[in-house]
Amino acid sequence: MKPIQKILFGSPGTGKSYQIREIAQQQLNIQIDEFTKTSLNIVKAVFHPEYSYADFMGKLLPFTQGNSVIYKFYPGHFLKILGKAYKSLIEGKNENYLLVIDELNRGNSAAIFGNIFQLLDRESDGWSSYEIDISEMELVGLFQAMNIKVEISTHNEINVQFSDIGKDSYDKVLTKESENFRDQNNYEGFLICNLLRQCQIKLPPNLSIIGTINTSDESIYYLDTAFKRRWDWGSVNAPVGEFSNNDIPQELLDVKLVINDQEQEYWYYYIVGINEFIKSNYQTIRRIEDKMIGWWFIKPENDKIELQKVKDKLMFYLWDSVFARDKKPLEIFLSEDDNTLVKLALYSDFLAFTERFLEKVYQWGEKQYQEKQLF
Repeated sequence: MKPIQKILFGSPGTGKSYQIREIAQQQLNIQIDEFTKTSLNIVKAVFHPEYSYADFMGKLLPFTQGNSVIYKFYPGHFLKILGKAYKSLIEGKNENYLLVIDELNRGNSAAIFGNIFQLLDRESDGWSSYEIDISEMELVGLFQAMNIKVEISTHNEINVQFSDIGKDSYDKVLTKESENFRDQNNYEGFLICNLLRQCQIKLPPNLSIIGTINTSDESIYYLDTAFKRRWDWGSVNAPVGEFSNNDIPQELLDVKLVINDQEQEYWYYYIVGINEFIKSNYQTIRRIEDKMIGWWFIKPENDKIELQKVKDKLMFYLWDSVFARDKKPLEIFLSEDDNTLVKLALYSDFLAFTERFLEKVYQWGEKQYQEKQLF
């Protein structure tokens, strides 16, 4: 099948990670452990300002062995998943692999990808249009990721052992292996061996890459147009407007807000109500779609959302991110019906109105639910 190369973007808590699991299982046929939510066929990286090309590709690190210090090359996230994908093709297995990059816009993607960027152009058969050169050190790391026995000789030669072929220099072993794959009509194995023999790599068709972008984050790094156009883009929308039970994730249908050990209303009413309130202030909020919250903005525990969680996360987010520039919409929203204006000079002032705020947004959310039932 054609590999997936996609970036999912949306506001916080919209379920981007959940969608990735769905894509992995349903489109790539990757088995995911339901308990740990992990798979041997998936490697996950999280970009951040300190994340570098060395973290992505691999790096040489020292460690102590007896009384001496030796250096070992550790494959990065990219080499790890590439090695898994190559190994599968060489063994003739029909398995897909997935590299997940969370928070893609929080790191300097251009610097992190480096010349790997060129591999993102793919042909109709799923292979990269171009190959790139890698260092011999990176080649060693790739062999390690492929579970191929590799050692550096006293003459600094890279010796490897493939299948039943004895240990020899990687050039000789890969030449023999490529001939074997050609005789077996294993095109992928033949291509991989020839690439590695020349210290080159391509993205194979069984390797997909999915990134996520949290659009509410004010990233200090810019994704340039050339980088963007090499991906498909998918929006994961926040819940807003009329909705029914079919629109709510199954895991949230029974979740309720809890205040002082007393269960209140279903949490999904509050989520939609909050987004409706944010939407109503579109004239004063910049990039309003990025400021809304998703179903999973606060993750429930035992089908409950505790009031303290709301204070710790939601109220601060509204104060510091959504209404950072202008607190007047909050003051108007919280005002009593007798036109007495609430003054919010401090964050603690806003926290004091948490329950009133929740009561009001619940009414907005419940209204949207009821209106959907009429049609």
